Amino acid sequence: MKTIFDLCKLHINGIAYVCPVEVPDLLNKGARLVDIREDFEVFLKSFLVEDIIYLPFGKLKEDQSSIPSDIPLIIADSVGLWSKEAVFFLKSQGYENIASLAGGIADWERDGLPLKNDKGQQLNGPCLCMVKPQKK
Repeated sequence: MKTIFDLCKLHINGIAYVCPVEVPDLLNKGARLVDIREDFEVFLKSFLVEDIIYLPFGKLKEDQSSIPSDIPLIIADSVGLWSKEAVFFLKSQGYENIASLAGGIADWERDGLPLKNDKGQQLNGPCLCMVKPQKK
């Protein structure tokens, strides 16, 4: 089956990887972004795109039916690790027109694409085990 992701430059182990700069054009062609980050991550920094689907990775297996299978999907996370796992899982469930966002929201931000950002809620801490929101 041909998909809009066939022209993507990067394909590894059967997964198409979309660079952030390619996403706006793909969204204009009917693709939807699926953000699988946990709620607290989305609250801090979000993709500023219309018609995004939010489904945390931890709920993907139980709520996968809430994700349409008849449109192109771009699965996104923080840096591109969990999105790959989500694409593998969704492909095993019959999803075909699907890709992973290379670099996640980190590369999205690096490339200057639009974000919704709550600066007052940015995290800080000496290590990941101790991060918490900054006080305003």
